Amino acid sequence: MLAILKKEINTFFASPIGYLVIGVFLLLNGLFLWVFKGEFNILDSGVASLSSFFLLAPWILIFLVPAVTMRSFSDEKKQGTLELLVTKPISHFQIVLGKYFGALALILLALLPTLLYVYSVSQLGNPKGNIDMGSTIGSYFGLLFLIGAYTAIGVFSSTLSDNQIVAFIIAIFICFFFYFGFEGISNYNLFGDLVYLENLGMAAHYNSMSRGVIDTRDLVYFISIAVAFLIFTKLRIQKQ
Repeated sequence: MLAILKKEINTFFASPIGYLVIGVFLLLNGLFLWVFKGEFNILDSGVASLSSFFLLAPWILIFLVPAVTMRSFSDEKKQGTLELLVTKPISHFQIVLGKYFGALALILLALLPTLLYVYSVSQLGNPKGNIDMGSTIGSYFGLLFLIGAYTAIGVFSSTLSDNQIVAFIIAIFICFFFYFGFEGISNYNLFGDLVYLENLGMAAHYNSMSRGVIDTRDLVYFISIAVAFLIFTKLRIQKQ
């Protein structure tokens, strides 16, 4: 599994995709948070808070995570190396985990430089250091678990087609549905009171963690989503 993980990371940085993902993520966040005028601009808000970043990041990651994971298995299928890979003396689930943690490591590397935002906002506060660290730490934990779930969905989507673009689009759709779809459905009462459906979506659990309260129900939810899609990925590999 470690060999596959290292191979995935080396492949990302041997091509422009690794640098591109990190660069695009930081550029988009930087522009919306510090340059563009609007509701996400921290300087215009007048409040020493990173709430804008944690509100914006899940939507950017809906596109960037599938961009990283779209080649995980679709590229292996297209090049005909998937059959060779599954004959290695490791289990199918170890192959899936190697691909998963390789993609996850790259996305977490993109998230790491955003810790500078915490220092910047802390210095901008009046007095300096006037920032809600409890909420900030909770939001980062929520973002980590959200990324874990997105990545599992992306890896699974890459098994559905040998075309990377198709895998990319499928992953975006599934991530969007799990993040906002249940909440969107719950806002309509066409079929009666569906408010409870909101708790099935990622947004509700992510927002709960963003308040600075780490609830085991939220952790179990994200872990369950990630594990479920990794199992689906393993079943797809076995079937193929």
